[in-house]
Amino acid sequence: MLMLRGYVHSEILADHRIRPEASADTVPEKILDGGPVIDTRGGRTTSLRVPDHRLVLTFDDGPDPTWTPKVLDVLKEHHAHAVFFVTGTMTSRYPDLVRRMVAEGHEVGLHTFNHPDLSYQSRKRIDRELSQNQLAITGAAGIRTSLFRPPYSSFADAMDDRSWPVTRYIGTRGYITVVNNTDSEDWRKPGVAEIIRRATPHHGKGAIVLMHDSGGDRHQTVQALDRFLPLLQQQGYTFDNLTEALNAPSAHTPVTGLDLWKGRAWIFLVQASDDITGTMVAGLAVVGCLVIGRFVLMFLLSGAHARRVRRRGFCWGPPVTEPVSVLVPAYNEAKCIENTVRSLTASEHPVEILVVDDGSTDGTARIVEAMGLPEVRVIRQRNAGKPAALNRGLANASHDLIVMMDGDTVFEPSTVGELVQPFGDPRVGAVAGNAKVGNRDSLIGAWQHIEYVMGFNLDRRMYDILRCMPTIPGAVGAFRRSALERVGGMSDDTLAEDTDITMALHRDGWRVVYAEKARAWTEAPESVQQLWSQRYRWSYGTMQAIWKHRRALLDRGPSGRFGRVGLPLVSLFMVLAPLLAPLIDVFLLYGIVFGPTGRTIAAWLGVLAIQAVCAAYAFRLDRERLTHLISLPLQQILYRQLMYVVLLQSWITALTGGRLRWQKLRRTGVVEAPSGGRVPGPRTPGRSNSDRRPVA
Repeated sequence: MLMLRGYVHSEILADHRIRPEASADTVPEKILDGGPVIDTRGGRTTSLRVPDHRLVLTFDDGPDPTWTPKVLDVLKEHHAHAVFFVTGTMTSRYPDLVRRMVAEGHEVGLHTFNHPDLSYQSRKRIDRELSQNQLAITGAAGIRTSLFRPPYSSFADAMDDRSWPVTRYIGTRGYITVVNNTDSEDWRKPGVAEIIRRATPHHGKGAIVLMHDSGGDRHQTVQALDRFLPLLQQQGYTFDNLTEALNAPSAHTPVTGLDLWKGRAWIFLVQASDDITGTMVAGLAVVGCLVIGRFVLMFLLSGAHARRVRRRGFCWGPPVTEPVSVLVPAYNEAKCIENTVRSLTASEHPVEILVVDDGSTDGTARIVEAMGLPEVRVIRQRNAGKPAALNRGLANASHDLIVMMDGDTVFEPSTVGELVQPFGDPRVGAVAGNAKVGNRDSLIGAWQHIEYVMGFNLDRRMYDILRCMPTIPGAVGAFRRSALERVGGMSDDTLAEDTDITMALHRDGWRVVYAEKARAWTEAPESVQQLWSQRYRWSYGTMQAIWKHRRALLDRGPSGRFGRVGLPLVSLFMVLAPLLAPLIDVFLLYGIVFGPTGRTIAAWLGVLAIQAVCAAYAFRLDRERLTHLISLPLQQILYRQLMYVVLLQSWITALTGGRLRWQKLRRTGVVEAPSGGRVPGPRTPGRSNSDRRPVA
């Protein structure tokens, strides 16, 4: 549709060259000395003049939505007819005006589709200009016309060796060429009086008068026409169609059958392309406002969050020193579970570790049991899914504070202690930790690292300030047992149980906060297929959670506050904005190819600069090295496209009522327990990488 619109708006395949004058050695004298109507059909070479006291007003380059109706109104007021030489581009865009011309008794003629100088064009291009111009007229008014005026034409005596062959060829296609012998030069805007003077023939001679109803500001043309018509009518002139003036059969032929439907289909498609493009432009404006608004909010509110929690003397309340139960749901995590458990045993905070084996078939439970750690308990169950495993762990937990993590994640020694400190505030029901990508040494891992730091953690700071955080990450989160029990525990209604439980806690009146120092290192997907599966589940699960809690929009109290603040923000920033964001790239490609290239690239670079500033700020807040941002431009070009398609697939699944099952990601166990808060080091020498697949 953008391509069609670009073609119809002369942004594609347009040729604006104008050939300079040439010699006229091959042009017959009777053409050079003849009238403005040239007929070369059937091998003829004749020209005709308009009889005395008859004027044929002709208007080029229309129809124009502003000036053509005004011209038609003046003609109707003074009972005059005219000939409108319309272009295919304008006819396709404004078919109602051409339909009005024909209905009010005016004639229309071809003026090509894209308005090129035909002396530069091949016969194939000339045929296309004629046929598509004719197609547009047929679709607009249901007729064909035999009149043609070449662009940039003038008087008959201006015919030269370049334009004459075109005129002869036009005749072989069944058209009469109409030039002019009185030029108002209204396009120069010389003033109303001067337009009238130049348009008026001498000594009562008949003439074809050239005017324009499009191509710019034509208010002088309209004013001049309103004075010109009664003035010359008083002098005995009549204003006729061309065929009326020549006493010839009408130039219009009704079109029926397949050709008529082709024309109507063309008009429909052009109108649709304009409507769709207009909708896309509106969508681009919306997503632009959303993207910039989100960046501004993140920038301001995340800074406010950092200043609040980092100020001297800040605390959530009395220090939390009571033991914590850590739940580790595990399904076929044999390659990761040992690193996960060992990182927990190194915790500086007293912990009880419960590994809930959800029917693993790779010996996950045996590996944990073989470690022989007294503070670790293994609970086995048949495969029932992650929510069921967490609920089983919750039922067997000994303490009132519950930490949940994934089986492919490792904690720093201080993570648990930092994660539970916000529970010093009795209003806090859950805490989100700072999830980080541990395997960031690949390109796809680096892209996810940028996403985690900028898109997730900066978001969580913002949502913390707004008191509507939508998701506690499954990799690192903490809960009060009483809060979980009040909302019924973990639910399997959605594929995003972490988002579901977070929204449920908000609706129950609990505060959900973000603990930036509670760092957890998780293994991100290392192949496009694995990344696709994970994000498909996340995005679809988020939509499910939003739909599940939609009634919060009408609730009162804490639930209503979350419904009217949290749900709209999540829907706008996490669902609608990503869905519309491809428009930025679509118009980028369109602008680069069809123009204006410079402004398009500048606008895109401006958006990228805003993202880079926010990303750099997010990295600074998280004390991450800025060198990882080198891949940010490539992430915007490639990685985002994958996320677009994933979200689109999620939308289709949701709208069609499809169901998506849990999908297990392949793990490699490359993320090991860090020390001193450092990024996990390279893979242990000798570890097999046979399960790792390159991004490409």
